[in-house]
This record gives sequence, structure tokens and C-alpha cells, in this order.
Amino acid sequence: MKIKDLRELSDKELESKIIETKKELFNLRMKQSTGTLEKPSKIRELRKDVARMKTILKERELAGGNTDGE
Repeated sequence: MKIKDLRELSDKELESKIIETKKELFNLRMKQSTGTLEKPSKIRELRKDVARMKTILKERELAGGNTDGE
């Protein structure tokens, strides 16, 4: 996901998106362990997406305002 799109989401939306992405990441890791994963690069992409979302949340926290979509 692009950082521009992520910045438009509210904090609650970002948190739910993080949870959703982590669940997907878990499922991909399970597929990788069984050898049925088709695109191993997808794991890396999802990890980076989670990091981006957490970074945005931290930036907002440090800026002093938890904005809801602004």
C-alpha cells in the first residue's frame, strides 16, 4: 500500500489494518512452512506495510494530535 493512501486513514482504521495485515502475514508464514507459498516476496511486502502503518501512528503521536482522517 502506498504511504499517501495510508496517511489518509484515521488512527482506528490504521490499527485495524495493522491487525488484518498481521493475520495475513501469519497465514503466509504457515504456507511458507508447509511449502505451498507461491510468492515469498509477499511476506516482505506485508512486513514493510506494517512498518509503514506503525510509523504513521508514531508520527501522529509525536506530533501531539491523534487525527481521525485529517
